[in-house]
Amino acid sequence: MALSCRGVCSGASLILLYGKRPVGVKASLCSPRLASTKSSSLWFVRHYSPSQARHGIGRSVVSGLKWANEKYERFLQRRFPRFYVIYHTFMRGFRLLFQDGKEVRRIVARMLSERIEHQNLPYRDMEKIRLVRRDLIKAIPLVILSIPPFANYVVFILMYLYPRQLLIRHFWTPQQLVEFQGVYHAQRAQHHWAIVKGMESTSTSVQDSRLKSRLTELCSKVRSGVHPVVSDVHAVRTLFSGPPLGIKRMYADQMRHLCALLFLTPRLPGFWIGRRLNSHAFELMQLDRAIVRLGLHQLNDAELREACYVRGLNPDSLSPGQCREWLTQWIQFSTHLKESETSLYLHCMVLLTVNFPKHPSH
Repeated sequence: MALSCRGVCSGASLILLYGKRPVGVKASLCSPRLASTKSSSLWFVRHYSPSQARHGIGRSVVSGLKWANEKYERFLQRRFPRFYVIYHTFMRGFRLLFQDGKEVRRIVARMLSERIEHQNLPYRDMEKIRLVRRDLIKAIPLVILSIPPFANYVVFILMYLYPRQLLIRHFWTPQQLVEFQGVYHAQRAQHHWAIVKGMESTSTSVQDSRLKSRLTELCSKVRSGVHPVVSDVHAVRTLFSGPPLGIKRMYADQMRHLCALLFLTPRLPGFWIGRRLNSHAFELMQLDRAIVRLGLHQLNDAELREACYVRGLNPDSLSPGQCREWLTQWIQFSTHLKESETSLYLHCMVLLTVNFPKHPSH
């Protein structure tokens, strides 16, 4: 196709009149309309890259999947309400587990970049790491069982039948959380009086008559339903850093009873049980010091209840004020302990909890 003479002349005349090419006119004698169309196409290519196209497609796919998932959940809620509760709990559990994983990753990265030691972390960061580590230890056997082909279906049935034994707290409903914590506390409460009896029987081997009488009096108070004060416990603290009640000196049966307080298995050799008890108790002592740095008044009601439960007290029948009162007393007791007195820390998970909130004797 030949260019018209009018288009050529008009372009040439413009150059002669103004001494330069106008915008949109090419040296190859193209028409102004053709040049403007080409420049607009170049602008489109420059401002609409393939990465933007992929981003738009991905956003459309995600929105479509979200719409389909919401529609599926409404269908389950309407037609299968009982199954919907299970499905919703599992989906919420996976989201919470993913969030906790991201949070722990952030904490660990901060520890490495700023060279912060674990005992110097804020209370909530230390507690988050402790909970996630405990959940992973419980979940690892279940993950291993799910590896063989088609085994995941069997695992799903087992999780449905035994949620307390196999699932972690993320996959419990709020009702199950309260119920299962009550079951676990009842299991450790079965060992309370065996621990007190072990202390009484050990008192016969104490050489110091003054310490012996104080230990016997402390055990008698607890047996009679009296809640002891912190000074009663501190009066016998030397017996728990060495013989006969030190973490490395007490009888194996006493250590096995103490395992129930921390939900640890007692079916291990005695020296291994002692090491685990010592490490768990020391971790709780570090958490107590982190609470002091944070300030007890900064804890909300849920954090107060969790802190009391971990330290041996069942908060189900207690008000937030009673939980705060008991935790204040516990912090006063634990912050004065040395690292060698972890045995006293563990025994007080019975001595300072079993009769609370009864009034102390005067």
